[in-house]
Amino acid sequence: MQSSLPMVPQQHSPDPARAGSYAASTVELGDLKRILVRRRFWIFGTVALLTLVALLYGLFTPALYSSAAEILIDPQDLQVVTNDVNPSRISPDGGITQVESQVSVVQSTGVLMRAIAATNLTQDPEFNGQGLLSRLLGSASAEGDRSVQTLDALRRRLAVKRADKVLVLDVIVTAKSADKAALLANAIAQAYLVDQASARAKMAKDASESITARLDEQRKRVQQAENAVEAYKSANNMVMAAGNLVSDQELTEINTQLATAQSRTAALKAQVDQMRRQSGTPDATSEAMRSAVISSLRAQEATLVDQVSQLGTELGPRHPSLIAAQQQLRDTRQLIARELGRIATATETDYERALANQQALEAKVAGMKSKSLDTDQASVRLRELQRDLEALRSVYSNYLQRAQETREQINVDSTNARIISNAMPALKKSWPPLPLLLLGAIFGGLGLGTGLALIAEYSSPTVLSSAQMQSAIDAPVLGVVPAKSDTGRRWWPFGGARAAASSQKTDAVVGLALRRMFSSGQRPADWPLVPSILVTSSPGEGAQRSRVARLLANAAASRGSRVLFIDANAGGGGQKDPQPGILDVLRGEYAFEAVSHYAAGSNVAVLGRGRSKAVFQEAHGIYFAQQMLARASRSFELVVIDGGALADNLNASPLVAMADEIVLVATLNATPMRDVTTTSQAVSVMGRLPTAALLVDEAA
Repeated sequence: MQSSLPMVPQQHSPDPARAGSYAASTVELGDLKRILVRRRFWIFGTVALLTLVALLYGLFTPALYSSAAEILIDPQDLQVVTNDVNPSRISPDGGITQVESQVSVVQSTGVLMRAIAATNLTQDPEFNGQGLLSRLLGSASAEGDRSVQTLDALRRRLAVKRADKVLVLDVIVTAKSADKAALLANAIAQAYLVDQASARAKMAKDASESITARLDEQRKRVQQAENAVEAYKSANNMVMAAGNLVSDQELTEINTQLATAQSRTAALKAQVDQMRRQSGTPDATSEAMRSAVISSLRAQEATLVDQVSQLGTELGPRHPSLIAAQQQLRDTRQLIARELGRIATATETDYERALANQQALEAKVAGMKSKSLDTDQASVRLRELQRDLEALRSVYSNYLQRAQETREQINVDSTNARIISNAMPALKKSWPPLPLLLLGAIFGGLGLGTGLALIAEYSSPTVLSSAQMQSAIDAPVLGVVPAKSDTGRRWWPFGGARAAASSQKTDAVVGLALRRMFSSGQRPADWPLVPSILVTSSPGEGAQRSRVARLLANAAASRGSRVLFIDANAGGGGQKDPQPGILDVLRGEYAFEAVSHYAAGSNVAVLGRGRSKAVFQEAHGIYFAQQMLARASRSFELVVIDGGALADNLNASPLVAMADEIVLVATLNATPMRDVTTTSQAVSVMGRLPTAALLVDEAA
């Protein structure tokens, strides 16, 4: 049977490769709310499970108590002696690095073993690995293994911290008993101080022993240097006195004497020369003027001159008294002359003697200088040996002094560290913190549940947004229809527009969808078939698909259009003896006018599914479908077909081939993407592809 009517223009050509796949599920920020609401049971279940686990853990876990001891460490140690074995130098960072290194020292094996020994911790089952579980398993540890286990257990229970910008270390120990925690914290703090003092004493002892071992060697070297100096002096006949050579001292003394003699000789020669120049008036010399004898005789001479002058005036020239006075005056002058002669002779004699002494000293100095030249050559090597000797003596002296100092430092503790706060037994347990665990379980459960919900969504993606749906079917999404009506009135049966209308939002979305489907202008103006819309969905979306199909019919009818509504849903026939419908029309048994009827008070004519008693050929179905749509154009402006789930409804294939628009209905955040793909593949197998989609939002 051949159709005389043209085929429906294909707006999309089937692409089996595209129809067999869909775009990967992408989650937008606005879709997270839908995912979390839909999979809320995952989140609430995870929160409840983690909260229960945290509660059980907090109730059945043995309580632990923490105590802290505080140690103040001053980077600048006590300056007990000037040359300390451990010099105190503050680093540019104020000693923070040095104090930070003490954190590791407190946790070192040496310090902890001291604390273990002081508290006999190896006998404590809580720390020595000999608890109830070990006894039940029958395991016993040797003494060495027990010490190692105790050390490891103590390290796990120990925390050493330093707050910012302070030089105080907090030694925190956690144990099942508050008293035990305080005891261990104080023991570790005390063990640290003892360890530091012991370490410094050992360093001082090692330094002292090392220096003392070098003293004998230094002493032998000094003796060898002294023997070398003395042997060299003896070999070169070099006698020392007061640290200098005797020959050098003699030469220095004779040089001094020679200088003195030369000065005296020059002075005497000047006196002699003066006397010789003043030979006419010898009494005018400086020696005569300085002579006490001359001065006395001059005084007597002056007295006698006065006496002679007076007597000559009073007694006359021949008077005996005058003559006697004149004789005394002549004798006095003779005495002055003899004294002046004696002075001149003595001066010349002193000059000659000084000159002879000077010449003798010069001869002696010349001889000693010749001898000193030979001694100076030997003194060069002697001074070198003496310098070596002084250097060795200085080193030996420093070694000896340092050995004494380090020996004294063994018993001196220069560490500037002290316990400023002893640990006290805690009043509250530190573990398990039940409120914190519950809070962490709640927030952790929310995070984990959210992650599981997103993983579940990714493993089985659903339709999340219009963009995702459009990418999956390569067709536009005409709108999002709210799942519920604001008025609470039913959309079925096709009553009046008022009774059938949904909310204003739903009415607006459906109306715009109708306009968009037929505003492309792809239908020719003289096209003989009535405009038709086939609505399909996945098998699980039957209720929403039927609702959307009826909303489309009602929306068109409410705007004055006459609508033919065809219910081709495979699951719609529930009657025992169904009335004739679309299947009968497609088999050519009935005309659609004979089996359709108008709904009361509506512009919508309804054509049911009919009887599926016989299977018809697809070519016959397409022919009768063309005939039906051509004849329907005389009475109707729109045909809306509820095609059911096309993957299960092959009888709707002729309607798929003849429909203008194939609208795929899906529910946001509920319809799996695999169902969308399956439906799209079914449409593709029937020779078409979906031309549009309408989404239903259950959250709106």
